[in-house]
Amino acid sequence: MARAAGERDRAGWCGRHRRCGRGVLLAFAAWTAGWVLAAALLLRAHPGVLSERCTDEKSRRILAALCRDYRGGMLSGDLCEDLCVAGKLLFQRCLHYNRGKKVLQADWRGRPVVLKSKEEDFSSFPPLGLLEGEGGQDIPEAELLLMVAGEVKSALGLELSNSSLGPWWPGRWGPRWRGQLASLWALLQQEEYVYFSLLQDLSPHVLPVLGSCGHFYAVDFLAAGSPHHRALFPLDPALGGPGGGQAKAISDIALSFLDMVNHFDSDFSHRLHLCDIKPENFAIRSDFTVVAIDVDMAFFEPKMREILEQNCTGDEDCNFFDCFSRCDLRVNKCGAQRVNNNLQHLIPHIPKCQIHRYIPNIKSKYFWKVGLQIIFFILYFLSFLLCISILF
Repeated sequence: MARAAGERDRAGWCGRHRRCGRGVLLAFAAWTAGWVLAAALLLRAHPGVLSERCTDEKSRRILAALCRDYRGGMLSGDLCEDLCVAGKLLFQRCLHYNRGKKVLQADWRGRPVVLKSKEEDFSSFPPLGLLEGEGGQDIPEAELLLMVAGEVKSALGLELSNSSLGPWWPGRWGPRWRGQLASLWALLQQEEYVYFSLLQDLSPHVLPVLGSCGHFYAVDFLAAGSPHHRALFPLDPALGGPGGGQAKAISDIALSFLDMVNHFDSDFSHRLHLCDIKPENFAIRSDFTVVAIDVDMAFFEPKMREILEQNCTGDEDCNFFDCFSRCDLRVNKCGAQRVNNNLQHLIPHIPKCQIHRYIPNIKSKYFWKVGLQIIFFILYFLSFLLCISILF
């Protein structure tokens, strides 16, 4: 009887509460939703957590496949012979994989270099349609130039004349012309390669392209910045303590940062926007010149406007990494004009620089009142200098 009474009590309780099973199901759903939300926030804060594991073994396999394609005539490049035949371009270690991008360290005739590609395999890049037939080396040069100009425009958002296509034009086609053209096409589909090639003779603040093999291109290896370094970058201990050579080095780095920002803002036909400003994307040369070593998120003004001008329901929909716009709620459209700039986003990424917290939000409506822009710019500039002095 006691057992029957207990069962009646449980049945009565579950009946009053619309079945125990439903409550358990709701609790499980809430628990699952909580974990999904936590995972989404983690991925937003650290998008690299799902990146493929970077291993030397896999990197060697990638380069071995590259050399097989070279020997088979599928691809070409001025570094292929040194990499695949002469043994003068030697793999050292895997640096990182990120969303398909492969970054490897190598030694080229005693010079430390980095090999980069947006994709692992040469076949991952869409082929050039002109090469799909069996035609000979009789493709009109004007047609090739038009296609190259189209790819460059797609990457940069800029219209360039044929005379400006020199960085991507081989001048003459050799006996491996099909591999040459296929390799050029794969490289042109990598925005960073296009930027480096265009700017290498125009700016001391970007890496020059040293050469390529297939879809991989080489740049100088420079030690990247890190928030764990007191001066953002590793400095030679021989420079001495903060009162000696290190103080001058930090000062030179700070001035070079400011020069780079001014250079990107003023020295090209269009402003160059950096939308992923973090220490790891910069490095320094031996003379303490700051160099942008990762420009996957760099855009000239026309491309930046195209990216920002999206549909929106609020200002938060108008944020593209470190580049912000504002939502016009009358038409539910993000403005094409960026409302912050490279300098404003550079300051918060400097270690020990917390002064920016006391400067009004750059997206605040008060920021855009006439005259205040200049005042806030001066405040940002002074806070930058003060932050640098904190590092001494």
